[in-house]
Order: sequence, then structure tokens, then C-alpha cells
Amino acid sequence: MSLLNSIRVLLLASWLGSALYFSAVVAPTAFSVLRGQQLANASELAGAIVNRALGVVNTGGFIVGLVLMGTALFPKVKSRWPLFELISLGILVIATGVSQWIIAARLHALRLSIELPIDQVSASDPRRIAFNSLHGYSVIALAIAMIAALIAFFLIAQRARLNS
Repeated sequence: MSLLNSIRVLLLASWLGSALYFSAVVAPTAFSVLRGQQLANASELAGAIVNRALGVVNTGGFIVGLVLMGTALFPKVKSRWPLFELISLGILVIATGVSQWIIAARLHALRLSIELPIDQVSASDPRRIAFNSLHGYSVIALAIAMIAALIAFFLIAQRARLNS
């Protein structure tokens, strides 16, 4: 495997690992620990922690995706793999970008418009319904980004195998 492909695989694996760690450990732990403290605003505090960490994951995925797309433009092998790799990386970039700069921005604006901690807003309140909907979109966007990154990871590895 060339040095460039090794770096590309390392970058993508690092981002994918951080996204997986965030999803499986950071977010659930923040909510579990803070709710366990019986605080009235536990979800609000956990959400602030998770939002900050997710911002790093999304921005990192966006940057890594762009860098890898730039380096994917120089294939040594004439095949369809580079095209599929670019598509996967493009999906990663779009999903993390939408999550960070559209969904998270709307969630932030909605949280500011709600004067109470989110736990104190009725489940039937339209703002709470909108909040829950945006949260669901955020989860879906991260899942799509992670799946696209995993596909790109295997495509980069396949390209490296064809180049050697």
C-alpha cells in the first residue's frame, strides 16, 4: 500500500472510530450520568455536551471527506472504484455538512426559542415535536455518514490492493 493510501485509510479510520465512539459511548454516557444525578435540567446539560462533541465529529468528517475527495482524484488504476469512492466520500461530506450547519443550527435556534429546559416542555408542544424530529434527522445524518465512510474505507483498501 502506498504512503498516500496508508494516510487516507488512517484518516478515514480515525474519523469513523471517533464517530462510532461518540455514538456508542459519549452520547449515551453523558445522558445516563447527568440524568442519574436527578437534575431538573439533566437532558439540557447532556445535550450541550453532546452537541459540542458532535460538532467536532461533524466538522472532522466534513474536512476528512473533502481531503480524501481531493486525493481520490489521482487514481493509478483505471476502474470504477475511484468513482464509487468519490460518491461515498461525497455522501460523507454532505451528511456531515447538513448535520452540522443545517440540522444543528436549527436545533440551536429552536433551543434558544424555548425558554424552559427541553425536559420541562410538554411532549405535545409543537416545539418539542420539532426538536425531537430534528434530533432524529441528526441521528440519521450521522448514521448515513458513518455508512458512507465505511464503504469508502473498503473502496480505498480495494484500490490500494489493485495498485500493489
